[in-house]
Amino acid sequence: MRNIFLFIRRYFNLILFFSLQVFSIYLIVNNSEYHHAVFGEFSNRITGKVNTKYNNVIQYFYLQQTNDSLVKANESLYNKLKANYILPDSVSKLVIDSIRIDSVLQYRKYSYLSARVVSNSVTNQSNYIVLARGKSGNLREGMGVVDLNNSVVGIITEVYDDYSVVMSLLHKDSHISGKLLKSGETGTLAWDGKEPNMITLNNISKSAKINKGDSIITSGFSTTFPKGLMIGRVDAIFTEVSNNYYKVKFRTTTNFHNLQYVYILDNADQQAVNGILNKLNNQH
Repeated sequence: MRNIFLFIRRYFNLILFFSLQVFSIYLIVNNSEYHHAVFGEFSNRITGKVNTKYNNVIQYFYLQQTNDSLVKANESLYNKLKANYILPDSVSKLVIDSIRIDSVLQYRKYSYLSARVVSNSVTNQSNYIVLARGKSGNLREGMGVVDLNNSVVGIITEVYDDYSVVMSLLHKDSHISGKLLKSGETGTLAWDGKEPNMITLNNISKSAKINKGDSIITSGFSTTFPKGLMIGRVDAIFTEVSNNYYKVKFRTTTNFHNLQYVYILDNADQQAVNGILNKLNNQH
C-alpha cells in the first residue's frame, strides 16, 4: 500500500494530466455529434480487429475438434455414395417390393469407417501406419485403407483391440493390382524403397498407349478395394529391354507425408469370397 501512495505522489502531475485529457475527450465526444460518430467508427474498427485476433486464437485451439467432426461428416457422406451399393440379382425374381424405401441398405457393399493415424513412416524399406481403431471398432485384417480424398493408402495386416497396423503402399511387400484408366491395362504395384510417393507399375504391355499424367486406379480384381479408386498419375515411362513390358513410374495421389485421418473400407462380401478362394487354394 505504501508503494502505491509513493507512486501516486511521484507521478501525480502526469496522472492528473492524463485524467483531464480523458475527461476532455469524454466531454467532446458526448457533446458533439461529429466527434461522437468519428469515435464510434474508430472504436468499432479497433474492437473488430481485437475480436478477429481473439477468434483466430480460439479457433486454433478447436482445430482438433473441428477436424474430428469433418472426418465423421465425410464418413457419413462416403457411405451414401452410389458406388458403395450393389443391386440385387433380380433375374429369377418375379416380384420386388418397391414400397420398402430403405431396402437398398440390404445390398450395401462398401462401408467407410474413419480412423486417426497415430504413427506413420515413409523412409524405411517396410513402412507401416498405425491407426487408433481396432477390433472394438469393427476392423479386421485385409481391409483396404484410403485417405480423405478416397485415394489408396494400404491394407490392414494386423488388428488389436484398439489399434491396427496398415501395410503402406510404401512397403517392399505391397503388391496391389493397379489399372491404367485410359487403356485399361492392368499391372502390379511395387515400391523400390527409394523415393516416397513414387511407385512403379509393372507388367504393362508395350502395346499399351501410355502418356505422362495418365491416371492409375484400382482394378477391382480383389475384395480389398472397389474398382476405380485413385492410386496415382504417371510420371515417367521406361522400356524394359529384356522383356515386352513397360516399367511405369507414377506419383501417388495420397500424400504419405501428411496423413492424419484415413477411412477403412468394409466390404460386406470380403470374408465370404476370401473363404471360397482359400478353400480352392487348399484343394490344389
